[in-house]
Amino acid sequence: MNIIVVDDEQIALKNLNEKLTYISGIEKVTLFDEPKLALEYLKRNFVDIAFLDIEMYGMNGLEFACLAKEILPNINIIFVTGYSEYALDAFSMHASGYLLKPVTIEGIQKEIENLRSPVVLNHKSHIFIHTFGNFEVFVDEKPLTFSRAKSKELLAYLVDRKGASVTIAEIAAVLWEDKEYNRSLQNQTQTVISHLMKTIKDAKIEYVVIKKWNSLAVDITKFDCDYYNMLRWDMMAINTYAGEYMTNYSWAELTTGMLYQKTFNYNC
Repeated sequence: MNIIVVDDEQIALKNLNEKLTYISGIEKVTLFDEPKLALEYLKRNFVDIAFLDIEMYGMNGLEFACLAKEILPNINIIFVTGYSEYALDAFSMHASGYLLKPVTIEGIQKEIENLRSPVVLNHKSHIFIHTFGNFEVFVDEKPLTFSRAKSKELLAYLVDRKGASVTIAEIAAVLWEDKEYNRSLQNQTQTVISHLMKTIKDAKIEYVVIKKWNSLAVDITKFDCDYYNMLRWDMMAINTYAGEYMTNYSWAELTTGMLYQKTFNYNC
């Protein structure tokens, strides 16, 4: 598990960090005393759980949680505060937990065992999404065949968004860059979405895509991906990257630039 702790009090940060060392399964804990820096971190890294103080200077924990879920929709939010009156607000925004200070190791463990978005990756091992070079999806090491090129591109774009929701209008703008968004294009986009959902349902991996009214997203906990592994500073992924990312799609150039900068910083 990758965890962040956000609290504007250094003593509180150190206290929670010390207790987290007694919890098994945690791979990394990153501490932030400035919420804005933590949000920037979320844009570049995957985080399973965010422990948040509520009353912080500049941005309270409830505001931070809303922004964090826009970046990583499946992030688990656990509020850590000295005030019980925020509990209703916290749970109305689908928080995973609410701990009152001073926190205990037992309390932390209990919240982690009852996360809203479980970290256990039941399906991840047999799905691999390849983004370095051309975009491909492998299920049990066999390439997934798409009935339409646009449905494959749609899944590629959702993977690129790293779990963030994408509206129908945004999908249309990405798949048909120069076309005006009207009823006809909306229907075309819905057809592409239907073909994508049928393809993954036939492959029995429909849980990879989260479909809601007017939006789609991928569940990043359900598959392995070279791009995501690189963002986690996985050495194997870093060594595999040769400067090409989803070369089939022009809209991927922005991410290609980000990955170039990441490898440049690493090599420095």
